[in-house]
Amino acid sequence: MVSKCHAANYSKKMNMKSIIKYLQILPLIMLLVSCSSSDDSGVDEEKPSITINYDTGFPQACEVLERGNTYTFKARVTDNLSLAAYSLNIHHNFDHHTHDDQGAQCELEPTKDAVNPMIYIAHFDIEEGATSYEINVSIDIPEDIDPGDYHCSFSVTDVTGWQSRTSVDIKIL
Repeated sequence: MVSKCHAANYSKKMNMKSIIKYLQILPLIMLLVSCSSSDDSGVDEEKPSITINYDTGFPQACEVLERGNTYTFKARVTDNLSLAAYSLNIHHNFDHHTHDDQGAQCELEPTKDAVNPMIYIAHFDIEEGATSYEINVSIDIPEDIDPGDYHCSFSVTDVTGWQSRTSVDIKIL
C-alpha cells in the first residue's frame, strides 16, 4: 500500500516535470509568435524597373547593326531600395524563339542553322546604394559572325534579389 506522503511526493514530482516541460516549450512558442507578425514594413515587394524606351536607349526594337562596328548599349534601371547588378545578353534568333516581354515583333528572315553566331553574355555589379543607373556597355560586333536575327536582353537585380528583364529583336547584317 502506498502511503499518503509517498503519493503527495509523487504528485509534486509530476507537477514539477509538467512545469519544466512547459518552461522548455515557452521560448519556442514565444519565438514562433514573434516571427509570425503581420508587419511587412521591412519587406521589399517591388521589382526593379528597366527600360530602353527613351531618347538614347539602345538598341530599339528592330534596330539594324552592322558587323565590324562598335555600338553602345544603353538602358535605364531603377529600384525603390537599391540596385545590385545587371547583365546584357546578345544571342541569335535563327530559330524564331521569343521572350516574354518583347514589344514589337520584327520581320524575321527564314529559320536557319547557326554556324558562327554572335553570343555575348556579361554580368556587371552596380555601386552599392544606387537607386537609379544607366547601363552603358560598348560592344564590338565581329565581322565574321553569322548575319541575321538576334535578341538583345537586359536584366537587372536589386539588393533583395528581385529581377526584371527586357528584350528586343535586332538584326545584325
